[in-house]
Amino acid sequence: MLADPIIQIAGILDEAEARMLVENGVRRLGFPIGLDVHREDLPEEEAAAVIQALGLGPRAWLITYLDDPHSIATLCESLGCAGVQLHGPISEGRVAELGALRPGLQVIKSLIVRDGNLAELEARVAAFAPHVDGFITDTFDPATGASGATGKTHDWEVSRRLVELSPRPVILAGGLTPENVARAIEAVRPAGVDAHTGVEDEHGRKDPGRIRAFVAGAGEAFAAAGGNKRERS
Repeated sequence: MLADPIIQIAGILDEAEARMLVENGVRRLGFPIGLDVHREDLPEEEAAAVIQALGLGPRAWLITYLDDPHSIATLCESLGCAGVQLHGPISEGRVAELGALRPGLQVIKSLIVRDGNLAELEARVAAFAPHVDGFITDTFDPATGASGATGKTHDWEVSRRLVELSPRPVILAGGLTPENVARAIEAVRPAGVDAHTGVEDEHGRKDPGRIRAFVAGAGEAFAAAGGNKRERS
């Protein structure tokens, strides 16, 4: 079962960056490997070394566009990660097969928001919910064809609708920064948030000050959202 709330930072460049993230309160680290239009931040062997050196285990998640269950299961085992985010065009049958191959592996399926596709995403939630532990909403970029990791926000009303109807937790991603994460959590009420480029400096490295601000802003917003839920109950 997914921890709640989740604060995830994706795209780790090396061991020093991973250590900095952990020391500044990041609860989960995402390692993108097996991508489509994106460049990998860290090769498989180096990512595995970082995960092992810092004992990340439960905090480390694979982010991949692979769609073969055996390849995904093998990669997760090689990395030593606790779970996987599936961003590729994988079918619910193959996700179920992955669950059979690795019963203890936590699985999240991406829901890529683009103009006018709410009905499609609602159908995906219904189809994949029996086979996954959660979902992550992210943004499609028509200029590059990238499905996620675009650094762009999307219509948060769509994500809010998916949170409301999904029987599984929903994490919000897509253009989140220290400046907008609190507003995003208030608007969407997700189970977690994920950031990548929005917490980086001009050199593409995670900035400690922006990480601290993101974690603090998200933590305060989650606490407030929890309080609001208790007041309404």
